[in-house]
Amino acid sequence: MEKLFNIINKNKKLIIGLMSGTSIDGIDCALVEIEGNGLNTKVKLINFHKHEMPVHLKQDILKACSIEKSSTELICRLNFLLGEEFSKAILETCELSGIPPSKIDLIGSHGQTVYHIPRNSTLQIGEPSVIAERTGITTVADFRVRDVAAGGHGAPIVPYTEYILYRNIEKTIVLQNIGGIGNATVIPKNSTIDQVYAFDTGPGNMIIDAIVTEITKGQKHYDEEGKLASKGNINRELFEELMSHPYIYKEPPKTTGREEFGVDFSKKIYEKYKKIVKNELDIITTVTYFTAKTIADSYKKWILPYHKIDEVIISGGGSYNKTLINMIREELKGIKIMIQEDVGYSSDAKEAIAMAILANETIHGNFNNLPRVTGASKPVVLGKIIF
Repeated sequence: MEKLFNIINKNKKLIIGLMSGTSIDGIDCALVEIEGNGLNTKVKLINFHKHEMPVHLKQDILKACSIEKSSTELICRLNFLLGEEFSKAILETCELSGIPPSKIDLIGSHGQTVYHIPRNSTLQIGEPSVIAERTGITTVADFRVRDVAAGGHGAPIVPYTEYILYRNIEKTIVLQNIGGIGNATVIPKNSTIDQVYAFDTGPGNMIIDAIVTEITKGQKHYDEEGKLASKGNINRELFEELMSHPYIYKEPPKTTGREEFGVDFSKKIYEKYKKIVKNELDIITTVTYFTAKTIADSYKKWILPYHKIDEVIISGGGSYNKTLINMIREELKGIKIMIQEDVGYSSDAKEAIAMAILANETIHGNFNNLPRVTGASKPVVLGKIIF
């Protein structure tokens, strides 16, 4: 416990945040210096490193997420293998930064989501005990489960950190992440933290990536800069089928994931429409537009009736898809649409930085979920501490 108290009593801490999202494209590692805690938190990004996820691990993760292909043996083994891989990513980040692991105060690890049942249960793997053992660094992980235990969705969990970093007296800001899943955080101008709300808008890159993988027969796994989508046309029949998905019409708080929009869903779409469209690129264009439309429609239904949006700041891998961003701008004419780089932050690093902030809040015993966002019955302290 003395080690933990020593960390808590340091005003400035070196913390590594880890994020492996639903896209499974790599392990994001953000090394940050954090000063203070709570609303007085100040964050400085020292280095960002993306550790490539080994192909065999990505394949095993996808199997573990599939009801048909998963097994308890696979999940049990993968939990430790991912702990080892997260540890490698941390040690690489330290080496690249020229900072030895002994100087790092804390690790905040999101883990890899295997299955998520909103307001019922959630499972993130990447054993934190392995991380702490291999690195010798106190580790905070498994943030979602306490919120679910308190009756919440367990997601989104980054809005607390977004309020700390982005709150503005004069502007209402929407932070739109487009990872595997899309999620929006609404920070009304001059708001208190209790006035922040957020929800998953629907699929982000998940369907796009899966369709690209199918069409290119595994040669590509994402649509770089949206170049493929820019060459096709929107198929109205496919678009209308996608828009009929029941998730689109649920009211917040709401969350979704690979269970609804993952590989199985995407393959069914591809197998059906490759026989219908003249150009398979039309499928990529249409699912890209589906992501843009679900984001825009979510704003029109659940944000704009209550707030004038001054700025939308987009992060995540989808922020680099120029075709997708242009579609969003077209659907939300009159609203200023930016990406993280436009405001001096890194789209890739944003969620990893959030994990570092959450870890800092956890060791200070600060509530770091937002019940209005997740639907939890009360504020709770997220995460488990391994030291």
